Amino acid sequence: MNKEQLKQYWFVIKELTGRELKRRYSRSYLGVLWSVLNPLLSMAVMSAIFSMMFQRSIENFPIYYLTGSIIWALFTGATNAAMTSLVDNKQLLIKVKLPMQVFTLSRVYTSLANFGYSFVAYLVFLFIFKIQPHWTMLVLIPVVALTLLFATGLSLFLASAYVFFGDIKHLYGILLTLWMYLSALFYPVTALSETMQKIVSENPLYCYIAAARGCMMYGELPDAGLWIRMIVWAVAMFAMGQLFFQSKKNNIMQKV
Repeated sequence: MNKEQLKQYWFVIKELTGRELKRRYSRSYLGVLWSVLNPLLSMAVMSAIFSMMFQRSIENFPIYYLTGSIIWALFTGATNAAMTSLVDNKQLLIKVKLPMQVFTLSRVYTSLANFGYSFVAYLVFLFIFKIQPHWTMLVLIPVVALTLLFATGLSLFLASAYVFFGDIKHLYGILLTLWMYLSALFYPVTALSETMQKIVSENPLYCYIAAARGCMMYGELPDAGLWIRMIVWAVAMFAMGQLFFQSKKNNIMQKV
């Protein structure tokens, strides 16, 4: 793939992303503001329910929850939208000569755009709750990049699997519910038993959330073990997703 082709594919991804954002908010008066309001409203509800319960073990519970929530939303937004990317773009797949991954990547990129809108509001709340700025906050950039790489790999797997097995959408919804509870979005891991703490600590989403909380809230860098887990999970998932996608590519064109 040469430089000119990469530019063309990147242009297509941006156009598809713009189309997806317009479609998603086409009948909404507030439009992309919902990308900001959704995590904030969730934060308000969760804070009202759980802040008193965990006030002794979690300082600044609203920020604790919001930090985990925007990472979780980035991941779930990308994978849920990407799952139907090939089926939704059936006509373009047939008519236009483009790598099929472009349609999946555009959905992942849309989730990143939504994350950007949410992040603006997140910064405002860091100021409101008097979280001191620290250079470690820059570490959020590679943490988000690794989260997105992990999500991209899973998205490639889900998008290709959905073509052959539509029920995977419902199964994945159930899996996400379990995954959310194992990601410590609204509770401290220390509240769990030792066995459950070990299980949660190996959860890739918890790794990215814990790293984000450390660098944004506490001025802490992820330790070497956490970096290794984050990188291995991201690279392994992307490689497996890409391999699975490539193995099904010819069959996808016939089935879609």
